Amino acid sequence: MLRLFSILTLYLLSLSCFAAADDINRDTDSTFSTLVEQLPATKLNKMAALIEKIAATSAPQKRDLLSSLLNGDLYYLKASKQVVIANKNNQKGYDLTDILHNTDLGAVKKSQIRKLRTNNRLRGQIRDLLAQIDLTHNDKNIRLEAVKQLLSKPGQQAITSLQKLVEIEQDPDVREKMAVVLAVNQLETGDPAEKLAATLTLKGNLEPVVKNAMERQLQALSPETPNPELKKALTDAIGKIEQSRTIYQFVENLFFGLSLGSVLLLAAIGLAITFGVMGVINMAHGEMMMLGAYTTYVIQQSFPNLIEYSLLMAIPAAFIVSGLVGVLIERGVIRFLKGRPLETLLATFGISLILQQLVRTIFSPLNRQVAAPQWMTGSLEINPIFSLTYNRLYIILFSLMVFFALLVILKKSALGLHVRAVSQNRDMARSLSIKSSWVDAITFGLGSGIAGIAGVVLSQLTNVGPNLGQAYIIDSFLVVVFGGVGNLWGTLVAALSLGAFNKLLEPSMGPVLANIIVLVGLVLFIQKRPKGLFPQKGRAAE
Repeated sequence: MLRLFSILTLYLLSLSCFAAADDINRDTDSTFSTLVEQLPATKLNKMAALIEKIAATSAPQKRDLLSSLLNGDLYYLKASKQVVIANKNNQKGYDLTDILHNTDLGAVKKSQIRKLRTNNRLRGQIRDLLAQIDLTHNDKNIRLEAVKQLLSKPGQQAITSLQKLVEIEQDPDVREKMAVVLAVNQLETGDPAEKLAATLTLKGNLEPVVKNAMERQLQALSPETPNPELKKALTDAIGKIEQSRTIYQFVENLFFGLSLGSVLLLAAIGLAITFGVMGVINMAHGEMMMLGAYTTYVIQQSFPNLIEYSLLMAIPAAFIVSGLVGVLIERGVIRFLKGRPLETLLATFGISLILQQLVRTIFSPLNRQVAAPQWMTGSLEINPIFSLTYNRLYIILFSLMVFFALLVILKKSALGLHVRAVSQNRDMARSLSIKSSWVDAITFGLGSGIAGIAGVVLSQLTNVGPNLGQAYIIDSFLVVVFGGVGNLWGTLVAALSLGAFNKLLEPSMGPVLANIIVLVGLVLFIQKRPKGLFPQKGRAAE
C-alpha cells in the first residue's frame, strides 16, 4: 500500500511539472506573439526598445525574426497587419511564411505587403543581439562565427556579454577570438596603460581589424600628448603584422602558381607523350580539353540531381570521349602524314577549327557554366589572411595522381614498354615485331584522353566555351619544350616552375609583363639548352 501511494505521488508531481512547463511555454509564446504584433505600428525611433524585448524572450523563433529583419525580408500584410517573412519568387510576387508558426501562407503581390523599415543603428543593434544569441549556442562553429561578427564593431552590450562568457568558454579557438575582440575594444576605448597592454596582447595577430585599429591609434597620437612607449609598441606590432602578411602573401601566390602549374601539367602531359613518341605537333590538343569540359557540362545537364558525383562521373567519360576522338584523328588523318611535320601541323589546326565550329553548332557560341560540387567549395583557413581554396587544392592533388598513374603505366606495363621503345628507336622496335602504327594510335588516344581530363579540371576554374583550349595550347607547348620532349619528369618540373614563376611575378609586374618575362627567360634558356631540362635519350633523339 505504501509503495502504491509513493508511485501515485510521483505521478502527480510529474503531471504538475509538465503542466507548469506548458504554462511557461504558453506564457513565452504569448509574450513573443504580443511583441511581434506591435512591430507594424511601432515607429522607427522606438523600434530599438521593442527589438530588445523580443531578443530577451526565450521564443525559438526570435532568431529567425531578427535575421529576417536584418536582411530586409521581414514584412507585414497591409490588410491584417500580420508579420511575415517574404521571399521574392519568379512570378514577380512574394512567397510568405508566418513568422510565429513557420507555416506557408502562399504568394501575394508586392502591393499587398509592406517592409518593416530599419536604419544603420538598428542593423548594428540586431547584429549584436544575433551574436549574443549565437554566443551561447551548443555548436562551437556557430559561436565562432558569432564572435567573428563582433570583430568589426561590437556594441557595449556585446562586450559585457563577452567578458562574462570568455571565462567559461571551453573551446580554445572561440576563447582566443573572444580575447581578440576584448583586446581590440580595450585598444580603442581604454586609457594609455590599457592601450599599451592591448597592443602587446595583439602583437602578431593577423586579423585585419587588429591592424586597422592599431593604425588608427597610431594616427591619433598627437604631438601635444606624446606617448613614446605606446607609439613604439604600435609601430613594432604593425611592422610584425606587415612582415607576416608579406610572407603569407608569398605563400599564397606560390599556392596559386602550383595550381596553375597543375593545370598546365594535365594539359601538357598528353602532348608530351604524343610529341615524344610520334613527333607530331598537334594543334588540336586544346580542343581535346574543350571536349572534356563539354563532357562535364553534358553529364551535369543529364544528371541534375547528382551534382556531387558529376565530376567523378565526368573524369572517365571525358577520357573516353577525348581519347576516341584522338584515335579517330590519328587513324583518319595523321597516319597518312608521317614524316611531314608542316602538313601535320596544318591538318591538326584545321581539325581544331572544325571541332570548335561543331561545338558552336551543337551548344551555341555562348559560354556554359559547370557547377562545382559542395565538397569542392569553400576554403581551408590557415589564419585570417591565408586560406587554401579546396578546388585548387583538389586540382593539385588530382594532377599529381594522374601524373604518377601515367608514370606507372609507362614504366610497368607492356604498353608503356612499347611506347618507350617506339619513342627511342622506331625502326628497331618495328624489327622486334612491335606494331608501331597501333602504338601511335593508342599513344595519341592516351594523350588526348588525358587532355580531356584536363578539360574536366578547367571546367571548375573557368566557363566552358568553344575557345577554352586555345588559352592553354601555347603554354602546353612551352612546357613540353622547356621540360624536354617526351620526358614526363621534365614536364612536371616545367609545368610547376612556369606556373609558380608566373604567379610570383604577377603582383609586382602585372599578368601581361609577367608572361613576357617568363617567355623571354624561356627563349634564352632554350638557346643554351635546346633539348630542354631533361633531354630525350636514345638514337631517335640524335
